[in-house]
Amino acid sequence: MELSELLRAAIVRELPNLRGLTEERASVPRGGGKWTPKEELGHLIDSAANNHLRFVGGATAAEFRGPGYAQDDWVRIHRYREMPWEEIVAFWFQYNRLLIQLIAAIPAARLETPCTVGAGAPVTLGYLIEDYVIHMQHHIDLLLLRETVTRYPRH
Repeated sequence: MELSELLRAAIVRELPNLRGLTEERASVPRGGGKWTPKEELGHLIDSAANNHLRFVGGATAAEFRGPGYAQDDWVRIHRYREMPWEEIVAFWFQYNRLLIQLIAAIPAARLETPCTVGAGAPVTLGYLIEDYVIHMQHHIDLLLLRETVTRYPRH
């Protein structure tokens, strides 16, 4: 399956499930010290923003090297807990639609571009894109309290 189609299928499949959460349910952490669904989906927006830069960098340069990010700080500073659930869901969906367009435009040869994030080992751009989708599915499974949660990291 094309990587853009992998992402498209995931967001289309999960949008109704996310919209099915009430504002009240989206505001309750799934456990002590855990994020609320609002924060967890907000984290996925932050992940989209960070990966957006990585995908463009890997698609337009001979290699990409960039920082990781402090996910808890990002979630806290955005104050997702205070935002309406439907707004978070809509932004997550639209941002990923933009990423689908970007991924679809990346020539196949560019998917082999070496990418280094933070202190991690280099991986290909294709791996980074696939990893993004798996990471997203993992968090959606968690916030929807599914019995079966996609394994992440996949190492």
